[in-house]
Amino acid sequence: MRMRKRMSGLARKIGEQCSKMDEKSIERFLGLLLAKRRVFIVGSGRSGLVGKAFGMRLMHLGFEVYIVGETITPAVRKSDLILAISGSGATSYVNVVAKTAKRMGATVAAITSHPESELGEAADCIVKVMGRAGGGRRDYAERQIRGDHEPMTPLGTLFELSAMVFLETLVGEIMMRQGKTEEGMRRRHSNI
Repeated sequence: MRMRKRMSGLARKIGEQCSKMDEKSIERFLGLLLAKRRVFIVGSGRSGLVGKAFGMRLMHLGFEVYIVGETITPAVRKSDLILAISGSGATSYVNVVAKTAKRMGATVAAITSHPESELGEAADCIVKVMGRAGGGRRDYAERQIRGDHEPMTPLGTLFELSAMVFLETLVGEIMMRQGKTEEGMRRRHSNI
């Protein structure tokens, strides 16, 4: 029973977070994404995994997409879009990649909870996805003992889940706008 209540609470919180997202920044990001020939995705840790999942779906939709740091990733060009994902906006590796790509003339889009961060400063387009609203640096166990159960998950989980929901919803929007079908995506899905 407790687990169902916690899952429902977390799902509700993710819904609240997503409902506060700025439609104009989402539309701008979508426009950049649809206009670019190649998309490079960078993130560290779990944010990187969210990026890889989104990259897989973009590939299924027919995009030319690369994950920064993989051995087959080509050189960045001016016509490329870099998608940098970092809840804090302060992740060193992500910021180095974003700034380097920007110097190379690529367009940088950021998904972060902190538009005022170093990543936000490097970005041409920012989609703000909220993470944990409170709690500061107090650790998970301390928050639970004090009765501060917001957001019921440790570290950056709320940001990562909200970013995943946003990006998966974006996949559906791209499908509709481009007339893509699940069957077409299935043909590009890995079969080995």
